[in-house]
Amino acid sequence: MKQLQRPLLQRPLAAALAVVFASAATAWADTSIVDHGAVGDGEQINTAAIQKAIDALSKQGGGRLVVPEGVFKSGALFLKQGVELHLEQGAVLQGSGDIDDFPTRMTRIEGKVQPWRPALINAEGLKRVAVTGAGVLDGAGRPYWAAFWKRRAENRKCTNLEVERPRLMYIDDCDGVTVSGIRLKDSGFWNLHVYRCRNVLLQGLVITAPHGDPPKISGDDQPWDEVSIDRAPSSDGIDVDSCQGVTIRCCIISVGDDCIALKGTKGPLALEDESSPPVENVVVEDCDFQSGHGVLTCGSEATLVRNVVVRNCRVGPAIPVVRLKLRPDTPQLYENLTFEDLKLDGAQSLFDVKPWTQFFDLQGHEPPTSTVRNVVLRRVSGSLATLGDLRGNDGDTLQNITLQQVEVTARQDRLRTGQIDNLLLLDVSVNGRAFQPED
Repeated sequence: MKQLQRPLLQRPLAAALAVVFASAATAWADTSIVDHGAVGDGEQINTAAIQKAIDALSKQGGGRLVVPEGVFKSGALFLKQGVELHLEQGAVLQGSGDIDDFPTRMTRIEGKVQPWRPALINAEGLKRVAVTGAGVLDGAGRPYWAAFWKRRAENRKCTNLEVERPRLMYIDDCDGVTVSGIRLKDSGFWNLHVYRCRNVLLQGLVITAPHGDPPKISGDDQPWDEVSIDRAPSSDGIDVDSCQGVTIRCCIISVGDDCIALKGTKGPLALEDESSPPVENVVVEDCDFQSGHGVLTCGSEATLVRNVVVRNCRVGPAIPVVRLKLRPDTPQLYENLTFEDLKLDGAQSLFDVKPWTQFFDLQGHEPPTSTVRNVVLRRVSGSLATLGDLRGNDGDTLQNITLQQVEVTARQDRLRTGQIDNLLLLDVSVNGRAFQPED
């Protein structure tokens, strides 16, 4: 296990990025948002000034737009071709607390393209997108969290989308994406959402959101002031939605929802949805997962996920390693998933694979079935609460599940299983004894 700390950009990657952006860097010197009227006083809304800088730099042929030290508040910004956004050390690009600074537009959210709020940073249909540096994207999300928890108090079954909240980053249909070095914190909703992108590198990121207990949602004495809200709802770290060729490397994630979620769409006709191509060829390596609902989660909306490797990572307290939500209203295929060289430090479980019925809707169709196959966990050690659940809905297929060289301690040494075709355990030890699941 490599030492996990905030990593520096590796030299080979730095060299590659230098080549990618060489034409812009040589043709144009760095441009500061301050030169276009932005003010870093933490009060003025700078949306127009920063967007003007982005547009002007793109029209010139591209280059690097620098956010210098200071707190620059803004609403939704849209990157343009050839513009690298660079946040210097001490720079904070902070989202506005006024939802009207994020005007409704068509965007992808929870498996559909629909009218909703954009993110703080958006990129659509570009080549060679880059957001780099050592600065901070701050969602300043507490007003949005408080609004959501208030709505949950009114309706305990409210959906995630009933209270509109901006994401920190949304990148749509881009080829050659690099997000490197920055910190993402306190997003109003998901932190970093990539959709229909190819050749994506997310490296050296620190992603955080409060993950304490949700506020009590009954009684007259609920402290609804923002300071008392210690749980950011729907604060996924990274959402990989219908993308191919994604590397997530040397990241630290501590959030109140899924650390990394692989997403597509949902519903009985999900396989016919051309806007949701498969999630394929994903590598997650050298990451530190400190808090979250799953190291790697497939669902709540996901259809086809294949060829995924998670390796050489630390998994912290109460986090499941493999979290597969099997919807009884959606035909799903999750295949060729490998988890290797993991150190568990009080993790929740190896598996959280089971039926998921949130907002279940067959839309008048017969229930579809799902398949999970070719899942491997190997060279896994450390401590956890339980081995977890490994079961599906009636009619689902779980096939070729392998545990190899697993040595863990567990408070409960039980693996709850359903029907599995070829569950293979090789050199698996729990609490110092060879382990076999109960029949």
